[in-house]
Parts: sequence; structure tokens; C-alpha cells
Amino acid sequence: MPVEETINFHTIAVLVDNEPGVLARVIGLFSGRGYNIESLTVAEISHDENLSRITIVTSGTPMIIAQIKAQLERLIPVHKVSDLTIDGPSVERELALVKVSGTGEKRVESLRIADIFRARVLDSTNESFVFEIIGDTGKLNAFVDLMKPLGLVDVSRTGVVAIARGVGSLEDEKN
Repeated sequence: MPVEETINFHTIAVLVDNEPGVLARVIGLFSGRGYNIESLTVAEISHDENLSRITIVTSGTPMIIAQIKAQLERLIPVHKVSDLTIDGPSVERELALVKVSGTGEKRVESLRIADIFRARVLDSTNESFVFEIIGDTGKLNAFVDLMKPLGLVDVSRTGVVAIARGVGSLEDEKN
């Protein structure tokens, strides 16, 4: 009887050249092999060195995660791949804008829950709020779930951004 391997989520930071087509190549690697991307963020981190950082949250067995990292490292514009989930302590955050519509007690309850979660009110009308909430993915999921019965209208999320703790940087050991 085969032993089933646990599927885990991993946050992978990828240092790449900031040039057209790089993101498409990274995404193509995932889609071509049937790997799922749970979250994806991209931003230029050094204009002088022409570098960008791609942060990917993906899931798979340990063997699948190892394959993903190895294949990412072989892409030409990739300088460094770091699995922040196993390489050491890291900080992860996500931002969400959450629109809730309601009146009366539901309106009061949505404000109370927002206060508990430290969500800020960015916009308010007589019948709706737009909240900004920052935290880990679990916190955002819990907030959204609690807002559903209170009149959740819309959610927009940034995706996970992550960085290793300590003094080093992803650029320090680029290939």
C-alpha cells in the first residue's frame, strides 16, 4: 500500500531580471506542469541592477516542491530561488480590501469585527463600508468568512508578500 505524502503550502521568493516575458516564463513553468499558484506578487526591487522579486505561494508534496524549485533555478532570467517556508524564519503579509453592505445591527457588527481584526475603514456610506485589513492569509480568510453573513459584497486581495528575517537579502547570494 503506497504511503500518501502530505501536501504543504510553500512561499517561494524568486529573484529575476526585470525584463519583458520573465513572468510569462515563470507562469508557463507552473501551468505547463499542472502546478497550482495560490498567490503571486511581483515588483521591481532594484532599478539600478534591473531586478524584480516574484513571490509565489504554491502547494504540493515535498517532491513536487523540490521539482518546482529545481525547474525555477534552471530558467535563464532567474538569479536565485529561496523557499522561505524552509530556509529559515520569514515574515509574510497580505492586504485585502473588503466591501460590506448593510444597515442596523449588521452594520454595527461589521464595525465591531473590523475593530477586533484591526481593519481600517477606508470608505463609508450610509449602507456600506470598505475595510482595509493586513495580516497573514489565515487572518484575512477569517475576516472575510465573518463578513459573509453581514453583507459581504466584494473582496480584492494583493497576494502574499514575504521576506526572510535577519540581516541578509535575496540579492546577497544571487547566482
